[in-house]
Amino acid sequence: MKKIVLIIFALFLALNIFGQNQRQRNTHNIPQSNSEPTEQQIAKQKREMEERIDEYLTNFLSTLEADEFQKHIMKQNLNSFYDARIELSKTNFEHRLDRKAADKKLEEELFAELEELISESDMTKLKDMLKGVFDEKEALKEKKKKKKKKSKKDKS
Repeated sequence: MKKIVLIIFALFLALNIFGQNQRQRNTHNIPQSNSEPTEQQIAKQKREMEERIDEYLTNFLSTLEADEFQKHIMKQNLNSFYDARIELSKTNFEHRLDRKAADKKLEEELFAELEELISESDMTKLKDMLKGVFDEKEALKEKKKKKKKKSKKDKS
């Protein structure tokens, strides 16, 4: 009697362990659906990306000390720079260093055009922005503070 109870218990335990292992294997092998994005989704994503780039550039340009004409020229140059950078990312290079050299050349061309036009402080801000140092949230906070000050002065 003891032997039968022990065998049933061992059998029950073995089946339970086997079932858990089988379930773990099945969860890792769930096939992922590879649905290609539709033309509408691609167009929507491109439109959102362009809107986001415009918003980012507008926020960046609001931090500069340049006049409206200089800001407009900088915005055009930065838009063409981002378009060229996207095209650069789509091209295939033999080596990573070739891609870096092409990217550096693109940045140097942008800086050569803008150095004559803008001040040193704006140029350092531009270089920092291209390196990824520009904090957009901080710029938005400063913009809100300026608006509050202007609205208080207007009310007075």
